[in-house]
Amino acid sequence: MGENGAGKSSLMNVLFGLYQPDAGEVRFDGAPVRLRTPADAMARGVGMVHQHFMLVPDLSVAENVVLGAEPTRRGLLDLDAAAAQVARTCAQYGFALDPLAKVGALSVASQQKVEIVRALHRDARTLILDEPTAVLTPQEAEELYRATRALAAQGRTVVFITHRLSEVLSVATRIAVMRRGRLVAEVTPAETTLEGLAAAMIGEGQVRSVSPPVTAEVLGLPVRERPASEVAGPVAPATPASEASASEPGSGAPEHRVLLRMERVSVIREGKPRLNQVSLEVRAGEIVGVAGVDGNGQGELAEVVAGLLAPAHGQVWLDGQELGGAGPARMRAHGVAHVPEDRLHRAVVKELSVAENLSLGRQDRPPFARGWRLDVPGRDERARALIRDFDVRPPDPSLAMSALSGGNQQKAVLARELDLSPRLLLAVQPTRGLDFRSVASIHARLRGVAARGAGVLLISMDLDELLALSDRLYVLYGGTVAGERARGDADAQELGRLMMGATTDA
Repeated sequence: MGENGAGKSSLMNVLFGLYQPDAGEVRFDGAPVRLRTPADAMARGVGMVHQHFMLVPDLSVAENVVLGAEPTRRGLLDLDAAAAQVARTCAQYGFALDPLAKVGALSVASQQKVEIVRALHRDARTLILDEPTAVLTPQEAEELYRATRALAAQGRTVVFITHRLSEVLSVATRIAVMRRGRLVAEVTPAETTLEGLAAAMIGEGQVRSVSPPVTAEVLGLPVRERPASEVAGPVAPATPASEASASEPGSGAPEHRVLLRMERVSVIREGKPRLNQVSLEVRAGEIVGVAGVDGNGQGELAEVVAGLLAPAHGQVWLDGQELGGAGPARMRAHGVAHVPEDRLHRAVVKELSVAENLSLGRQDRPPFARGWRLDVPGRDERARALIRDFDVRPPDPSLAMSALSGGNQQKAVLARELDLSPRLLLAVQPTRGLDFRSVASIHARLRGVAARGAGVLLISMDLDELLALSDRLYVLYGGTVAGERARGDADAQELGRLMMGATTDA
Protein backbone atom coordinates (compact mmCIF):
# COMPACT_ATOMS: atom_id res chain seq x y z
CA MET A 1 0.00 0.00 0.00
CA GLY A 2 0.95 3.63 -0.39
CA GLU A 3 -0.13 6.92 -1.90
CA ASN A 4 0.21 7.64 -5.61
CA GLY A 5 3.91 7.95 -6.36
CA ALA A 6 5.05 6.15 -3.19
CA GLY A 7 7.14 3.72 -5.25
CA LYS A 8 4.95 0.59 -5.22
CA SER A 9 4.93 -0.02 -8.98
CA SER A 10 8.61 0.93 -9.30
CA LEU A 11 9.55 -1.67 -6.69
CA MET A 12 7.51 -4.34 -8.43
CA ASN A 13 9.03 -3.42 -11.79
CA VAL A 14 12.42 -4.26 -10.24
CA LEU A 15 11.08 -7.66 -9.20
CA PHE A 16 9.73 -8.22 -12.73
CA GLY A 17 13.01 -7.26 -14.41
CA LEU A 18 11.72 -4.09 -16.06
CA TYR A 19 13.87 -1.80 -13.87
CA GLN A 20 17.44 -2.41 -12.73
CA PRO A 21 18.15 -1.43 -9.10
CA ASP A 22 20.89 1.12 -8.43
CA ALA A 23 21.56 -0.53 -5.08
CA GLY A 24 20.48 -3.58 -3.13
CA GLU A 25 19.56 -7.03 -4.38
CA VAL A 26 16.70 -9.38 -5.17
CA ARG A 27 16.72 -12.87 -3.63
CA PHE A 28 14.82 -15.97 -4.64
CA ASP A 29 14.77 -18.86 -2.16
CA GLY A 30 17.53 -17.09 -0.23
CA ALA A 31 19.93 -16.72 -3.18
CA PRO A 32 20.66 -13.34 -4.83
CA VAL A 33 19.67 -13.13 -8.51
CA ARG A 34 20.09 -10.61 -11.31
CA LEU A 35 16.87 -10.06 -13.26
CA ARG A 36 18.00 -8.31 -16.43
CA THR A 37 14.72 -8.69 -18.34
CA PRO A 38 11.10 -9.75 -17.72
CA ALA A 39 12.03 -13.05 -19.40
CA ASP A 40 14.47 -13.69 -16.54
CA ALA A 41 11.71 -12.99 -14.03
CA MET A 42 9.17 -15.16 -15.83
CA ALA A 43 11.70 -18.00 -16.01
CA ARG A 44 11.76 -17.87 -12.20
CA GLY A 45 7.98 -18.03 -12.03
CA VAL A 46 7.19 -14.31 -11.62
CA GLY A 47 4.07 -13.02 -13.33
CA MET A 48 2.88 -9.40 -13.27
CA VAL A 49 -0.42 -7.75 -14.09
CA HIS A 50 0.48 -4.15 -14.85
CA GLN A 51 -1.62 -1.11 -14.02
CA HIS A 52 -0.98 0.05 -17.61
CA PHE A 53 -1.78 -2.92 -19.78
CA MET A 54 0.91 -4.74 -21.79
CA LEU A 55 -1.33 -6.13 -24.52
CA VAL A 56 -1.22 -6.26 -28.33
CA PRO A 57 -4.55 -4.72 -29.43
CA ASP A 58 -4.62 -6.34 -32.89
CA LEU A 59 -4.29 -9.86 -31.48
CA SER A 60 -7.06 -11.96 -29.97
CA VAL A 61 -7.50 -12.68 -26.28
CA ALA A 62 -6.07 -16.18 -26.76
CA GLU A 63 -3.09 -14.94 -28.79
CA ASN A 64 -2.25 -12.35 -26.10
CA VAL A 65 -2.50 -14.89 -23.31
CA VAL A 66 -0.23 -17.50 -24.94
CA LEU A 67 2.20 -14.98 -26.51
CA GLY A 68 5.73 -16.24 -25.90
CA ALA A 69 4.54 -19.74 -25.02
CA GLU A 70 2.33 -20.58 -27.98
CA PRO A 71 0.99 -24.09 -28.58
CA THR A 72 2.08 -25.26 -32.03
CA ARG A 73 1.11 -27.90 -34.52
CA ARG A 74 3.58 -28.85 -37.24
CA GLY A 75 5.59 -25.74 -36.44
CA LEU A 76 2.66 -23.33 -36.71
CA LEU A 77 0.50 -21.62 -34.12
CA ASP A 78 -2.36 -23.88 -33.11
CA LEU A 79 -5.03 -21.23 -32.51
CA ASP A 80 -7.70 -23.79 -31.69
CA ALA A 81 -5.54 -25.28 -28.95
CA ALA A 82 -4.69 -21.79 -27.65
CA ALA A 83 -8.36 -20.82 -27.53
CA ALA A 84 -9.27 -24.05 -25.72
CA GLN A 85 -6.47 -23.57 -23.16
CA VAL A 86 -7.48 -19.98 -22.47
CA ALA A 87 -11.16 -20.91 -22.21
CA ARG A 88 -10.26 -23.45 -19.52
CA THR A 89 -8.23 -20.88 -17.58
CA CYS A 90 -11.08 -18.34 -17.81
CA ALA A 91 -13.58 -20.94 -16.57
CA GLN A 92 -11.27 -21.98 -13.73
CA TYR A 93 -11.02 -18.45 -12.36
CA GLY A 94 -14.50 -17.20 -13.26
CA PHE A 95 -13.68 -14.68 -16.01
CA ALA A 96 -16.15 -14.31 -18.87
CA LEU A 97 -13.95 -13.66 -21.92
CA ASP A 98 -14.23 -14.70 -25.56
CA PRO A 99 -10.82 -16.20 -26.45
CA LEU A 100 -11.26 -15.18 -30.11
CA ALA A 101 -12.25 -11.54 -29.47
CA LYS A 102 -9.75 -8.87 -30.50
CA VAL A 103 -8.25 -7.19 -27.46
CA GLY A 104 -8.43 -3.73 -29.09
CA ALA A 105 -12.22 -4.01 -29.23
CA LEU A 106 -12.57 -4.83 -25.52
CA SER A 107 -13.41 -2.42 -22.73
CA VAL A 108 -10.74 -1.38 -20.24
CA ALA A 109 -12.18 -3.71 -17.59
CA SER A 110 -12.14 -6.66 -19.98
CA GLN A 111 -8.54 -5.89 -20.96
CA GLN A 112 -7.69 -5.97 -17.25
CA LYS A 113 -9.17 -9.46 -17.09
CA VAL A 114 -7.01 -10.54 -20.05
CA GLU A 115 -3.91 -9.39 -18.17
CA ILE A 116 -4.93 -11.35 -15.09
CA VAL A 117 -5.78 -14.47 -17.11
CA ARG A 118 -2.41 -14.29 -18.90
CA ALA A 119 -0.51 -14.31 -15.61
CA LEU A 120 -2.65 -17.11 -14.16
CA HIS A 121 -2.38 -19.11 -17.38
CA ARG A 122 1.42 -19.12 -17.10
CA ASP A 123 1.21 -20.77 -13.69
CA ALA A 124 3.17 -18.01 -11.94
CA ARG A 125 4.62 -18.98 -8.53
CA THR A 126 4.94 -15.30 -7.61
CA LEU A 127 2.05 -13.24 -8.96
CA ILE A 128 2.17 -9.42 -8.83
CA LEU A 129 -1.20 -7.69 -9.20
CA ASP A 130 -0.88 -3.90 -9.63
CA GLU A 131 -4.29 -2.32 -8.88
CA PRO A 132 -6.12 -5.38 -10.26
CA THR A 133 -9.62 -4.43 -9.06
CA ALA A 134 -9.60 -0.79 -10.18
CA VAL A 135 -11.95 -1.52 -13.11
CA LEU A 136 -13.72 -4.64 -11.82
CA THR A 137 -17.26 -4.80 -10.47
CA PRO A 138 -17.72 -5.88 -6.83
CA GLN A 139 -18.75 -9.35 -8.00
CA GLU A 140 -15.72 -9.66 -10.28
CA ALA A 141 -13.43 -8.36 -7.53
CA GLU A 142 -14.77 -10.99 -5.15
CA GLU A 143 -14.00 -13.68 -7.75
CA LEU A 144 -10.44 -12.36 -7.91
CA TYR A 145 -10.14 -12.41 -4.10
CA ARG A 146 -11.18 -16.05 -4.08
CA ALA A 147 -8.65 -16.81 -6.82
CA THR A 148 -5.81 -15.13 -4.91
CA ARG A 149 -6.70 -16.95 -1.69
CA ALA A 150 -6.72 -20.24 -3.60
CA LEU A 151 -3.31 -19.47 -5.11
CA ALA A 152 -1.89 -18.68 -1.67
CA ALA A 153 -3.37 -21.91 -0.31
CA GLN A 154 -1.46 -23.75 -3.05
CA GLY A 155 1.81 -22.33 -1.73
CA ARG A 156 2.20 -19.47 -4.21
CA THR A 157 3.00 -15.85 -3.39
CA VAL A 158 0.64 -13.04 -4.38
CA VAL A 159 1.71 -9.38 -4.18
CA PHE A 160 -1.48 -7.31 -4.27
CA ILE A 161 -1.06 -3.55 -4.82
CA THR A 162 -4.20 -1.59 -3.99
CA HIS A 163 -5.40 1.77 -2.73
CA ARG A 164 -8.60 0.33 -1.23
CA LEU A 165 -7.96 0.12 2.49
CA SER A 166 -10.85 -2.20 3.33
CA GLU A 167 -9.86 -4.43 0.42
CA VAL A 168 -6.35 -5.02 1.71
CA LEU A 169 -7.63 -5.85 5.19
CA SER A 170 -9.89 -8.55 3.77
CA VAL A 171 -7.47 -10.14 1.29
CA ALA A 172 -3.96 -9.79 2.73
CA THR A 173 -1.94 -12.06 5.01
CA ARG A 174 0.65 -9.32 5.57
CA ILE A 175 0.53 -5.63 4.68
CA ALA A 176 3.57 -3.55 3.70
CA VAL A 177 3.12 0.24 3.55
CA MET A 178 5.36 2.51 1.47
CA ARG A 179 5.72 6.28 1.76
CA ARG A 180 7.92 8.43 -0.49
CA GLY A 181 10.00 5.50 -1.70
CA ARG A 182 10.55 3.85 1.71
CA LEU A 183 9.00 0.92 3.53
CA VAL A 184 7.47 2.49 6.65
CA ALA A 185 5.31 -0.29 8.11
CA GLU A 186 4.74 -4.03 7.91
CA VAL A 187 1.77 -5.47 9.81
CA THR A 188 -0.90 -8.16 9.72
CA PRO A 189 -4.59 -7.23 9.31
CA ALA A 190 -5.19 -8.18 12.95
CA GLU A 191 -2.60 -5.64 14.06
CA THR A 192 -4.04 -2.59 12.33
CA THR A 193 -7.17 -0.65 11.35
CA LEU A 194 -8.30 1.45 8.39
CA GLU A 195 -7.27 4.58 10.23
CA GLY A 196 -3.91 3.07 11.14
CA LEU A 197 -3.16 2.21 7.53
CA ALA A 198 -4.21 5.67 6.43
CA ALA A 199 -1.86 7.21 9.01
CA ALA A 200 1.03 5.03 7.85
CA MET A 201 0.41 5.98 4.21
CA ILE A 202 0.37 9.76 4.65
CA GLY A 203 2.24 10.25 7.92
CA GLU A 204 1.31 9.83 11.57
CA GLY A 205 -1.10 12.45 12.86
CA GLN A 206 -2.14 13.70 9.39
CA VAL A 207 -5.29 11.64 8.79
CA ARG A 208 -7.56 13.96 10.79
CA SER A 209 -6.15 17.00 8.99
CA VAL A 210 -6.85 15.71 5.49
CA SER A 211 -9.16 18.14 3.72
CA PRO A 212 -11.72 17.20 2.55
CA PRO A 213 -12.16 14.76 5.46
CA VAL A 214 -11.55 11.05 5.07
CA THR A 215 -15.10 9.72 4.84
CA ALA A 216 -16.55 6.23 4.50
CA GLU A 217 -16.55 6.09 0.72
CA VAL A 218 -12.88 7.04 0.37
CA LEU A 219 -11.80 4.55 3.04
CA GLY A 220 -13.59 1.86 1.05
CA LEU A 221 -16.50 1.31 3.43
CA PRO A 222 -20.05 0.73 2.16
CA VAL A 223 -21.99 3.98 1.86
CA ARG A 224 -25.53 4.18 3.16
CA GLU A 225 -26.43 7.85 3.54
CA ARG A 226 -24.11 10.83 3.33
CA PRO A 227 -24.37 13.15 6.35
CA ALA A 228 -24.42 16.82 5.52
CA SER A 229 -21.27 17.28 7.60
CA GLU A 230 -19.35 15.09 5.13
CA VAL A 231 -20.32 17.04 2.03
CA ALA A 232 -17.42 19.02 0.58
CA GLY A 233 -18.45 22.25 -1.02
CA PRO A 234 -17.49 24.46 -3.93
CA VAL A 235 -13.94 24.28 -5.17
CA ALA A 236 -12.74 26.50 -8.00
CA PRO A 237 -10.81 24.67 -10.74
CA ALA A 238 -7.43 25.96 -9.61
CA THR A 239 -8.23 26.20 -5.89
CA PRO A 240 -6.82 23.66 -3.42
CA ALA A 241 -9.40 21.27 -2.05
CA SER A 242 -8.43 22.39 1.44
CA GLU A 243 -10.24 25.67 0.79
CA ALA A 244 -13.56 23.94 0.19
CA SER A 245 -16.50 24.98 2.34
CA ALA A 246 -19.34 22.73 3.40
CA SER A 247 -22.48 23.01 1.31
CA GLU A 248 -24.79 20.67 -0.54
CA PRO A 249 -23.48 20.06 -4.08
CA GLY A 250 -26.16 19.83 -6.75
CA SER A 251 -29.66 20.37 -5.49
CA GLY A 252 -31.06 18.63 -8.55
CA ALA A 253 -34.02 20.98 -8.29
CA PRO A 254 -36.53 20.60 -11.14
CA GLU A 255 -36.36 24.31 -11.94
CA HIS A 256 -32.66 24.08 -12.80
CA ARG A 257 -32.25 24.22 -16.54
CA VAL A 258 -31.41 21.08 -18.48
CA LEU A 259 -27.81 21.20 -19.71
CA LEU A 260 -27.62 17.82 -21.41
CA ARG A 261 -30.57 15.99 -22.92
CA MET A 262 -30.29 12.73 -24.81
CA GLU A 263 -33.46 11.66 -26.59
CA ARG A 264 -33.85 8.05 -27.73
CA VAL A 265 -30.19 7.72 -28.69
CA SER A 266 -29.08 4.49 -30.36
CA VAL A 267 -25.58 3.40 -31.37
CA ILE A 268 -24.76 0.49 -33.67
CA ARG A 269 -21.19 -0.80 -33.66
CA GLU A 270 -19.90 -3.77 -35.64
CA GLY A 271 -23.47 -4.50 -36.64
CA LYS A 272 -24.67 -4.77 -33.05
CA PRO A 273 -26.77 -2.26 -31.05
CA ARG A 274 -24.62 -0.89 -28.22
CA LEU A 275 -27.10 1.79 -27.11
CA ASN A 276 -30.81 1.33 -27.68
CA GLN A 277 -33.25 4.23 -27.32
CA VAL A 278 -31.40 5.79 -24.38
CA SER A 279 -32.86 8.99 -22.93
CA LEU A 280 -31.36 10.89 -19.99
CA GLU A 281 -30.93 14.42 -18.65
CA VAL A 282 -28.29 16.31 -16.69
CA ARG A 283 -29.42 19.60 -15.14
CA ALA A 284 -27.32 22.54 -14.07
CA GLY A 285 -26.03 22.07 -10.55
CA GLU A 286 -26.43 18.31 -10.28
CA ILE A 287 -24.29 15.19 -10.46
CA VAL A 288 -25.90 12.41 -12.48
CA GLY A 289 -24.40 8.94 -12.06
CA VAL A 290 -24.45 6.08 -14.55
CA ALA A 291 -24.06 2.55 -13.18
CA GLY A 292 -23.78 -0.75 -14.99
CA VAL A 293 -21.74 -3.89 -15.39
CA ASP A 294 -18.86 -3.19 -17.77
CA GLY A 295 -19.77 -3.51 -21.44
CA ASN A 296 -23.43 -2.48 -21.19
CA GLY A 297 -23.12 0.72 -23.21
CA GLN A 298 -21.27 3.03 -20.82
CA GLY A 299 -18.36 3.48 -23.24
CA GLU A 300 -20.62 4.34 -26.15
CA LEU A 301 -22.63 6.72 -23.99
CA ALA A 302 -19.47 8.58 -23.02
CA GLU A 303 -18.26 8.74 -26.62
CA VAL A 304 -21.58 10.20 -27.80
CA VAL A 305 -21.54 12.90 -25.11
CA ALA A 306 -17.88 13.73 -25.85
CA GLY A 307 -18.61 14.01 -29.58
CA LEU A 308 -16.35 11.07 -30.45
CA LEU A 309 -19.21 8.97 -31.77
CA ALA A 310 -22.25 10.02 -33.81
CA PRO A 311 -25.50 8.30 -32.79
CA ALA A 312 -27.24 6.17 -35.39
CA HIS A 313 -30.58 7.47 -34.16
CA GLY A 314 -31.79 10.05 -31.65
CA GLN A 315 -30.69 13.51 -30.63
CA VAL A 316 -28.18 15.04 -28.22
CA TRP A 317 -28.98 18.54 -26.92
CA LEU A 318 -26.50 20.69 -25.02
CA ASP A 319 -27.97 23.78 -23.38
CA GLY A 320 -30.68 23.99 -26.01
CA GLN A 321 -28.55 23.24 -29.08
CA GLU A 322 -28.74 19.96 -30.98
CA LEU A 323 -25.14 18.71 -31.26
CA GLY A 324 -25.40 14.98 -31.92
CA GLY A 325 -22.37 13.95 -33.97
CA ALA A 326 -20.89 17.46 -33.83
CA GLY A 327 -17.39 16.13 -33.06
CA PRO A 328 -15.15 16.57 -30.01
CA ALA A 329 -13.85 20.04 -30.97
CA ARG A 330 -17.37 21.54 -31.12
CA MET A 331 -18.43 19.78 -27.92
CA ARG A 332 -15.41 21.22 -26.11
CA ALA A 333 -16.13 24.64 -27.61
CA HIS A 334 -19.63 24.38 -26.11
CA GLY A 335 -18.22 23.71 -22.65
CA VAL A 336 -17.90 19.92 -22.39
CA ALA A 337 -14.83 18.70 -20.50
CA HIS A 338 -13.97 15.00 -20.66
CA VAL A 339 -12.05 12.78 -18.25
CA PRO A 340 -11.92 9.49 -20.20
CA GLU A 341 -11.70 5.99 -18.79
CA ASP A 342 -8.48 5.15 -20.66
CA ARG A 343 -6.23 8.01 -19.61
CA LEU A 344 -3.09 6.59 -21.21
CA HIS A 345 -4.48 6.38 -24.75
CA ARG A 346 -7.33 8.90 -24.69
CA ALA A 347 -6.23 11.66 -22.32
CA VAL A 348 -2.46 12.14 -22.39
CA VAL A 349 0.50 12.04 -24.77
CA LYS A 350 2.97 10.20 -22.60
CA GLU A 351 6.04 11.35 -24.57
CA LEU A 352 5.19 15.02 -23.99
CA SER A 353 5.97 16.87 -20.77
CA VAL A 354 3.46 17.39 -17.99
CA ALA A 355 3.30 21.10 -18.89
CA GLU A 356 2.60 20.29 -22.54
CA ASN A 357 -0.12 17.83 -21.58
CA LEU A 358 -1.74 20.40 -19.31
CA SER A 359 -1.98 22.81 -22.25
CA LEU A 360 -3.45 20.33 -24.76
CA GLY A 361 -6.51 21.73 -26.51
CA ARG A 362 -5.57 25.31 -25.56
CA GLN A 363 -1.93 25.42 -26.63
CA ASP A 364 -2.73 28.18 -29.15
CA ARG A 365 -4.41 30.49 -26.61
CA PRO A 366 -3.32 32.48 -23.52
CA PRO A 367 -1.74 31.76 -21.12
CA PHE A 368 -0.12 29.08 -23.26
CA ALA A 369 0.47 31.19 -26.37
CA ARG A 370 0.76 34.83 -27.42
CA GLY A 371 -0.54 35.36 -30.90
CA TRP A 372 0.92 32.58 -33.00
CA ARG A 373 3.89 32.04 -30.70
CA LEU A 374 4.09 29.50 -27.90
CA ASP A 375 4.41 31.24 -24.50
CA VAL A 376 6.65 28.76 -22.69
CA PRO A 377 6.98 30.83 -19.46
CA GLY A 378 3.20 31.36 -19.33
CA ARG A 379 2.54 27.68 -20.03
CA ASP A 380 4.99 26.50 -17.38
CA GLU A 381 3.68 28.98 -14.79
CA ARG A 382 0.12 27.75 -15.29
CA ALA A 383 1.33 24.14 -15.19
CA ARG A 384 3.11 24.72 -11.88
CA ALA A 385 -0.07 26.22 -10.41
CA LEU A 386 -2.18 23.24 -11.50
CA ILE A 387 0.44 20.76 -10.32
CA ARG A 388 0.48 22.44 -6.90
CA ASP A 389 -3.29 22.70 -6.58
CA PHE A 390 -3.94 19.09 -7.63
CA ASP A 391 -0.90 17.67 -5.80
CA VAL A 392 0.63 16.07 -8.89
CA ARG A 393 3.85 14.26 -7.98
CA PRO A 394 6.71 14.71 -8.72
CA PRO A 395 5.93 18.48 -8.94
CA ASP A 396 8.06 19.04 -12.05
CA PRO A 397 6.29 20.35 -15.20
CA SER A 398 9.26 19.42 -17.41
CA LEU A 399 9.00 15.68 -16.69
CA ALA A 400 7.58 13.44 -19.40
CA MET A 401 4.04 12.35 -18.59
CA SER A 402 5.26 8.73 -18.80
CA ALA A 403 7.43 9.37 -15.72
CA LEU A 404 4.34 9.86 -13.52
CA SER A 405 2.45 7.08 -11.79
CA GLY A 406 -1.00 6.25 -13.12
CA GLY A 407 -2.71 8.06 -10.25
CA ASN A 408 -0.69 11.22 -10.81
CA GLN A 409 -1.43 11.11 -14.54
CA GLN A 410 -5.12 10.97 -13.61
CA LYS A 411 -4.78 14.01 -11.35
CA ALA A 412 -3.08 15.92 -14.18
CA VAL A 413 -5.91 15.06 -16.59
CA LEU A 414 -8.53 16.22 -14.10
CA ALA A 415 -6.55 19.42 -13.48
CA ARG A 416 -6.50 20.22 -17.20
CA GLU A 417 -10.20 19.53 -17.71
CA LEU A 418 -11.41 21.45 -14.65
CA ASP A 419 -9.18 24.37 -15.61
CA LEU A 420 -11.58 24.83 -18.55
CA SER A 421 -14.36 25.85 -16.10
CA PRO A 422 -16.68 23.49 -18.00
CA ARG A 423 -20.41 23.82 -18.47
CA LEU A 424 -20.66 20.01 -18.40
CA LEU A 425 -18.04 17.64 -16.99
CA LEU A 426 -18.09 14.09 -18.35
CA ALA A 427 -16.10 11.99 -15.86
CA VAL A 428 -15.56 8.29 -16.59
CA GLN A 429 -13.94 6.28 -13.79
CA PRO A 430 -12.32 9.49 -12.46
CA THR A 431 -10.85 7.93 -9.30
CA ARG A 432 -9.57 4.69 -10.80
CA GLY A 433 -6.19 3.83 -9.28
CA LEU A 434 -6.11 6.79 -6.87
CA ASP A 435 -5.20 6.70 -3.19
CA PHE A 436 -7.80 7.65 -0.57
CA ARG A 437 -6.58 11.22 -0.12
CA SER A 438 -6.74 11.85 -3.89
CA VAL A 439 -10.20 10.25 -4.04
CA ALA A 440 -11.41 12.59 -1.28
CA SER A 441 -10.02 15.59 -3.16
CA ILE A 442 -11.56 14.60 -6.50
CA HIS A 443 -14.94 13.90 -4.89
CA ALA A 444 -14.82 17.40 -3.44
CA ARG A 445 -13.97 18.89 -6.82
CA LEU A 446 -16.82 17.07 -8.56
CA ARG A 447 -19.21 18.40 -5.93
CA GLY A 448 -17.67 21.83 -6.42
CA VAL A 449 -18.32 21.73 -10.18
CA ALA A 450 -22.01 21.10 -9.48
CA ALA A 451 -22.09 23.71 -6.70
CA ARG A 452 -20.98 26.35 -9.21
CA GLY A 453 -23.97 25.53 -11.42
CA ALA A 454 -22.34 23.21 -13.98
CA GLY A 455 -23.48 19.65 -14.61
CA VAL A 456 -21.55 16.45 -13.99
CA LEU A 457 -22.18 13.15 -15.77
CA LEU A 458 -20.33 10.55 -13.69
CA ILE A 459 -19.86 7.09 -15.19
CA SER A 460 -18.35 4.72 -12.64
CA MET A 461 -18.18 1.04 -11.77
CA ASP A 462 -17.83 1.91 -8.07
CA LEU A 463 -21.33 1.80 -6.59
CA ASP A 464 -20.23 3.36 -3.31
CA GLU A 465 -18.82 6.31 -5.26
CA LEU A 466 -22.04 6.71 -7.26
CA LEU A 467 -24.23 6.52 -4.16
CA ALA A 468 -22.03 9.04 -2.34
CA LEU A 469 -21.99 11.64 -5.12
CA SER A 470 -25.04 11.33 -7.35
CA ASP A 471 -28.18 13.45 -7.15
CA ARG A 472 -29.77 11.03 -9.63
CA LEU A 473 -28.69 7.63 -10.96
CA TYR A 474 -29.31 5.83 -14.23
CA VAL A 475 -28.57 2.12 -14.63
CA LEU A 476 -27.59 0.73 -18.03
CA TYR A 477 -28.22 -2.88 -18.92
CA GLY A 478 -27.82 -4.26 -22.43
CA GLY A 479 -27.48 -0.74 -23.82
CA THR A 480 -30.84 0.42 -22.43
CA VAL A 481 -31.84 2.38 -19.33
CA ALA A 482 -32.92 -0.28 -16.83
CA GLY A 483 -33.83 2.21 -14.13
CA GLU A 484 -33.57 5.77 -12.80
CA ARG A 485 -33.35 6.64 -9.12
CA ALA A 486 -33.15 9.93 -7.20
CA ARG A 487 -30.89 10.50 -4.18
CA GLY A 488 -32.21 8.56 -1.21
CA ASP A 489 -34.30 6.21 -3.39
CA ALA A 490 -31.42 3.91 -4.36
CA ASP A 491 -29.36 1.35 -2.49
CA ALA A 492 -26.55 -0.92 -3.60
CA GLN A 493 -28.63 -4.09 -3.55
CA GLU A 494 -31.37 -2.69 -5.77
CA LEU A 495 -28.86 -1.15 -8.15
CA GLY A 496 -27.05 -4.49 -8.35
CA ARG A 497 -30.29 -6.20 -9.36
CA LEU A 498 -30.93 -3.57 -12.04
CA MET A 499 -27.36 -3.93 -13.30
CA MET A 500 -27.93 -7.66 -13.76
CA GLY A 501 -31.19 -7.07 -15.65
CA ALA A 502 -33.37 -8.59 -12.94
CA THR A 503 -35.99 -5.82 -13.20
CA THR A 504 -36.70 -2.91 -15.52
CA ASP A 505 -38.76 0.16 -14.88
CA ALA A 506 -37.58 2.61 -17.57
